[in-house]
Amino acid sequence: MFCKNCGKEIDDRAMVCPNCGVQVGTVAPAENKTNVLAIVGFIFAFIMPIVGLICSIIGRNKAPEFGGNGKGLATAGIVISVVWMVLAIIIYAAAACALAAAY
Repeated sequence: MFCKNCGKEIDDRAMVCPNCGVQVGTVAPAENKTNVLAIVGFIFAFIMPIVGLICSIIGRNKAPEFGGNGKGLATAGIVISVVWMVLAIIIYAAAACALAAAY
């Protein structure tokens, strides 16, 4: 191909003309498989604990109907779910900061 600015012949894959320095091509966006991994990670790291939290709250509220059996496990489920969600938020925030700093 030829440079639109200086008219010299350049490589077809060139993004910038080596003769005059003018941009001649555009960078095609690469397929980003990390987006899919991030979504899957978000589901397992944040959405699933929310489901666990909801189930634990329901279990804790229904425990008196069964003589209080399971109230301790339901409380543990609530604590574990909240801790897991907080850790997920911290990890995702740190990853986002690291990615932002890389660009």
